[in-house]
Amino acid sequence: MSETVTDAAPSLAESAPPELIGKGPVVETEFWSMLPDGRVQCELCPRYCKLKEGARGLCFVRARQNDRIVLTTYGRSSGFCVDPIEKKPLNHFLPGTPVLSFGTAGCNLACNFCQNHDISKSREMDAMQAEAQPETIARAASKLGCRSVAFTYNDPIIFHEYADDVAIACREAGVKNVAVTAGYLTDKARPAFFRHMDAANVDLKAFTEDFYKQVTKSELGPVLDTLVYLREETDVWFEITNLIIPGENDSERELDEMTGWVVEKLGPDVPMHFSAFHPDYRMMDKERTPFDTLARARRIALRNGVRYAYTGNVHDLGRQSTYCSGCGERVIGRDWYVLSDWKLDAKGCCTSCGTRLAGVFEEKPGTWGQKRLPVDIGAFA
Repeated sequence: MSETVTDAAPSLAESAPPELIGKGPVVETEFWSMLPDGRVQCELCPRYCKLKEGARGLCFVRARQNDRIVLTTYGRSSGFCVDPIEKKPLNHFLPGTPVLSFGTAGCNLACNFCQNHDISKSREMDAMQAEAQPETIARAASKLGCRSVAFTYNDPIIFHEYADDVAIACREAGVKNVAVTAGYLTDKARPAFFRHMDAANVDLKAFTEDFYKQVTKSELGPVLDTLVYLREETDVWFEITNLIIPGENDSERELDEMTGWVVEKLGPDVPMHFSAFHPDYRMMDKERTPFDTLARARRIALRNGVRYAYTGNVHDLGRQSTYCSGCGERVIGRDWYVLSDWKLDAKGCCTSCGTRLAGVFEEKPGTWGQKRLPVDIGAFA
């Protein structure tokens, strides 16, 4: 059990005014324990925030109320939108299909480069614009023709109880579930979080403990544990995103070690997305990721045996398309979120050589393209 981050910044975990608790719907959570000194310890993520009555954890949405840990944002969202599944990004999970995406507020990491900081760092719970029960979300996804629902924008780990109930409702409606997550959770909570997920994109932010500690105020180890757990203990289809920040996590050595570890521990068929950084939040002094850096990262991954390596946040048909690992044929043409070539049969096999492509595929791809459709979730209540 690590307490490094919590001990380093106790004010973050105990500074929230108690009068905020109770203004919105709350539900009791599962992962916590009472400590001998009277504090209650949250055990959902490796921060292990230790809370006095009325305090919130660093994530801001899990709080101590009446000697228990509650989730203060159940049923409330920062908004709903239909996206292409490739935006998550997932390139090997029902390509071309629409996904109903939503998030809440708060986050259990503190990334200096957060590109959704208006949501993940929000402290205005009552400003969240949408309220929806799990059954409403499942109904909306079905009526909108979405094959899946994505828990995204902020990390769904911190609203686990809400995400879990939504996932159950979606499965009952024949809609699949996607988690877009940094993978920073405890061994105890991991099985419960992923039990109803069908796919995940895990953000592997870097491959050094120093980066995680200094730039995200978290730890690398639990994220690697999550990836190994997904590979060895679940049937969840998952892909990895690595946002490359110039001067921070872009060295050839680090990229070589990361991609080598992926192949050794997870296998060659886990897709990796190397995405371009743009200046944001507390990293406005950094330049955008050069195109050549993304191309270099992809080359290193392929050299180390990663079969499916992609560039992201740029237009790059050649490096965003999917190629058969058997014959090298381009089986899925892809430029950002738009698909072109499709050379897979009904079983997901290359039509040229018969090699099966790793992933979850159907006979034909979806046709959603790059559209973005904001959704008034209240219309489906």
